[in-house]
Amino acid sequence: MNSDVILARMMALHPKIIDLTLDRMWRLLDALGNPERRLPPVIHIAGTNGKGSTQAMIRAGLEAQGKRVHAYTSPHLARFHERIRLAGGLISEDALTEALDRCYAANNGENITYFEITTCAAILAFSETPADYTLLEVGLGGRLDATNVIDPVLSIITPVDLDHQQFLGDTLRQIAAEKAGIIKRGVPCVVGPQHDDALDVIEATAQRLGAPILAYGQHFHVNEERGRLVFEDETGLLDLPLPALPGPHQIQNAGAVLAALRHLGADEDACAAAMTSARWPARMERLKQGALVDRAAPAELWLDGGHNPAAGKAIAATLETLPKRETHLICGMLNTKDVAGFMRPLAPFTQSLTGVAIPDETNTLPAETTADAATSAGIAAQTAPDIYMALDAITATSPSARILICGSLYFAGHVMRENQ
Repeated sequence: MNSDVILARMMALHPKIIDLTLDRMWRLLDALGNPERRLPPVIHIAGTNGKGSTQAMIRAGLEAQGKRVHAYTSPHLARFHERIRLAGGLISEDALTEALDRCYAANNGENITYFEITTCAAILAFSETPADYTLLEVGLGGRLDATNVIDPVLSIITPVDLDHQQFLGDTLRQIAAEKAGIIKRGVPCVVGPQHDDALDVIEATAQRLGAPILAYGQHFHVNEERGRLVFEDETGLLDLPLPALPGPHQIQNAGAVLAALRHLGADEDACAAAMTSARWPARMERLKQGALVDRAAPAELWLDGGHNPAAGKAIAATLETLPKRETHLICGMLNTKDVAGFMRPLAPFTQSLTGVAIPDETNTLPAETTADAATSAGIAAQTAPDIYMALDAITATSPSARILICGSLYFAGHVMRENQ
């Protein structure tokens, strides 16, 4: 039996994909002997955007110091194994299968969501593999997220914005309260740039719990100066290379990363490595090789999994910094997202959008609906039956264009598999 078979079985253990509560987590972790109590020191990361990039940079910095680092992220792009890194490397098929099998057996057929039981498997694997740190990325929200069963040494909250309103609330204050649910009594919390309403909620939660805050704009500052990143906190200045991850928003993410690393005692070399060595697929990633790259040549092919209004603004800001080039979007989105809010910031920087349905995804937005939303946002739009036909249609008339495939991490995962 391989991991895919067990994962398929796990999908049937609960009628809902998302059902926010920690009761099932506590039950299964108890049945497994409470592996959450045996983890290497945990850094817990919540927020609407930037969680994965922040985790990737922190991991690069810690590993540059010779630290062994576990990391948990979601969703995966091409293979489930991407969610779990054990002491620096992706979990092996044998290790994943064993952890999943033990969790499935311990669960004994009880109701539990796919994300919950697979999070238990990650925690189990982390608890049995020596490492210096564990980086846990929240899946959804924070307060009731399946990862919120640990006692961290540091919490991080990246920028909070509107997303997943059907689960987290309709206002920034409500959503921020869910994200702030990862703050633990007395545990320091690094806070990235926030809207005022979100920051008020986070600070109030931290004050109530006696958790020291390291907040962007108060306790640390970061900006770009003459092609370098300049960071300042109470211990002094750092003059570093710009982040390898593209986009102006990564400057702000880097600020939280550096505040976290300095709090953990990292030296300047580790901080520099966090900027230069981090890699995070499908976040304004220029695809350099593969079947789709060859098909689109000589056009540039880019990939981004952002899917909410804040992500749309970040992508637009990144496009604005790139060399001027005719730019076309291929977009596949879920029907749970603010499609118009995602697209409006992109309109000034793109010549067209091709809507594509995400293959094998129940909640995909029909290609026609995606195209209609683009038209409403002021982008010339059409549809295509698949990614191949979309690429062919664009390159037939604009062979040297910049083509950005975007709209969903699930769509990005499909593209990565097709590009192999």
